[in-house]
Amino acid sequence: MSDLSGIVYLKKAAKTAATGEADVRGTVEAMLAEIEAGGDAAARGFAEKLDKWTGDIVVPPEVWAACDEKVPAKLRDDIRFAHDNIRRFAEAQRAAILDTQIEVIPGLMAGHRNIPLETAGCYVPGGRYAHIASALMSVTTAKVAGVENVIACSPPRSGDGIHPASLFALKVCGCDVALNLGGVQGIAALAFGLFGNRPADILVGPGNQFVAEAKRILYGRVAIDMFAGPTESMVIADHTADPEIVAWDLVGQAEHGYNSPVWLITLDAALGEKVLDLVPGLIASLPEPNRSSATDAWRDYGEVMLAESREAAVIASDRYASEHLQVQCADLDWWHEKLRNYGSLFLGEETTVAFGDKVSGPNHILPTKAAGRYTGGLSVGKFLKTVTWQRMTREANREIAPACARISRLEGMQGHARTADIRLAKWFGQENFDLEIES
Repeated sequence: MSDLSGIVYLKKAAKTAATGEADVRGTVEAMLAEIEAGGDAAARGFAEKLDKWTGDIVVPPEVWAACDEKVPAKLRDDIRFAHDNIRRFAEAQRAAILDTQIEVIPGLMAGHRNIPLETAGCYVPGGRYAHIASALMSVTTAKVAGVENVIACSPPRSGDGIHPASLFALKVCGCDVALNLGGVQGIAALAFGLFGNRPADILVGPGNQFVAEAKRILYGRVAIDMFAGPTESMVIADHTADPEIVAWDLVGQAEHGYNSPVWLITLDAALGEKVLDLVPGLIASLPEPNRSSATDAWRDYGEVMLAESREAAVIASDRYASEHLQVQCADLDWWHEKLRNYGSLFLGEETTVAFGDKVSGPNHILPTKAAGRYTGGLSVGKFLKTVTWQRMTREANREIAPACARISRLEGMQGHARTADIRLAKWFGQENFDLEIES
């Protein structure tokens, strides 16, 4: 990030989200090409090689049925609670997206419809832990949008398949098909329609740098939710903030991985120094592997900035366009009004990114690497295509057709012009129209 006026770095990151991208790209391109050429067998080969998985790729009905028994009752209740919140928020979004029509001129009706995509491919991270929330966020939102076919994939645990809690979450959401596949091979299976499924119209969901790169390469052949990188989080804090809460909110996001940026913009130098003092001890209190991940992320990607004013803080925050943005300052309404670029905004110390990540309702699949400058996170709207239509009376052709003919001839498109001419000749053959451009 370039230098910003009104900002002093108390701690500057040594690396950026772009570090190491070129190394990933070549590997992913080769894997996608091999899987597209080799189909199911190639995807199975990567599953066996990378995840040590030799079982069913498509989760069979009896495994779906038995997953409830492998999830503690309290956790099942928590998953349903989170699902209800996410569903309610998504339903409110859907209700706000309306079809429309207008009479542009007398006799010319035009409008748009919001039509759900047919097939969504949802990537759910997995492996050591269950990523319940990612299953809930992607599949629930697709289903509320009206997507007919939702296919999910998640990395299998060796010998066990998808974590039972993740599978239960997919079941609660109404997922149609689940695949025991992770990484590039999972993304490829969704995009190419492997294992008897339809090819996905859109790929959504978070993942590591290989998953993100696979989605980036496939974009255009299929839609994707957004270009994504490692999880990132920013806190803006003034003198009213609690430095321990601020420090924990940074550490809580740094544990995502060794390359997860965490940033603090503070308007109070003393608070900034206190946070710098607290963070190493809080990281040290984490268990492994969280401790090592947070240590690396804080060392290489963590930043603390001192802003000379609220306005300077807003400019810096909007430049970073963080995936998650927490504001722990006085006058929250001012910040809500002024801030523009972020994935999701968390106002006040009463809320935190973890709440949004897991249970509170708004989607946690969000733009990273400054993509918040031009897009929001995953929402019902991502699973809808807005398509236009028009219909008009013959009488409306009196105005539309001559203008179309003249503009078309000016642009050298004689065929276009004559599609207007023939309609005027058919319906108004005894009338004269000015269909030529002036010389």
